[in-house]
Amino acid sequence: MKKTIKNSAAMVDANYKDLDIYKCFLKSGYWSIKLTSYFRVYTELLDQYRGTPITFVEIGVLNGGSLFMWREYFGENARIIGIDFNPLAKQLEHDGFEIHIGSQSDPLFWAEFFRKVGDVDIILDDGGHKFDQQIITAYECIPHIRDGGLLIIEDTHTSYFKGFGYPTKYSFIEWTKKLIDNINSRYPIVRVSDLPYKDSVFSINFFESIVSFKIQRNWCFESEATTNSGKEIGAEDFRQKDSVVGRTQEISNYFARQLSFLKKFKPVKAGLYSFSAFIMRQIVRAHSKVTARRMKRFF
Repeated sequence: MKKTIKNSAAMVDANYKDLDIYKCFLKSGYWSIKLTSYFRVYTELLDQYRGTPITFVEIGVLNGGSLFMWREYFGENARIIGIDFNPLAKQLEHDGFEIHIGSQSDPLFWAEFFRKVGDVDIILDDGGHKFDQQIITAYECIPHIRDGGLLIIEDTHTSYFKGFGYPTKYSFIEWTKKLIDNINSRYPIVRVSDLPYKDSVFSINFFESIVSFKIQRNWCFESEATTNSGKEIGAEDFRQKDSVVGRTQEISNYFARQLSFLKKFKPVKAGLYSFSAFIMRQIVRAHSKVTARRMKRFF
């Protein structure tokens, strides 16, 4: 068993060390620190942008090592911009980077930043990792990310740090769960979230310690049912066929057919239908409670 674990670890180790982004990371002459799992995520999300004229923004540059990594990785066509709260980061302008100094939790900073820089393609948040910093950054930046771009938030494991306020319903990860509701509210009859992001965030990817938002406004529309107008074979919807609800519905339909002779007695018929609907609601409610207890073990 121990031998198997060692072999697996070696395979994982080689997995990220063979990636181009990791080689760029090692090539950088300035200090940087990353989680080893990030390099596979970077490749998954960012490989498509290599060699293209993108504007890439990194929040939290520290010693600048990752800026050199990004420049090497994306190529000479990319515009690389760094943001940091520490004025010392300005030294990196001597190496050809654009550096802006300010707090990522300050809306006034972001207003001034986008006034100077304009809209961008990718923003990677490796800043302070506090809940408010991550959420405010997303709120302020999403409107200024071009279609086809990304917002990538790193080190989201801090949402589970007691030192950062966990447990709380206002952590960054809890906020992203609200955005899942928000995206699903594009479906016509689902109205569980009225946050503004459903019109710009097409999808959200969750990785270990990273959350990525895909910005594509023209894909964020209210969907509707469509058909290919093909032939039908008389198929019946069986979704409730093996459930109490389904069997009850069949009984209800049977009695409805039997009561067809009451056409002339509309008040009686209406009353029976109303009573039948009431019974159905009670059965569905009871069945839902039983199902919830049965599903609890999966949560």
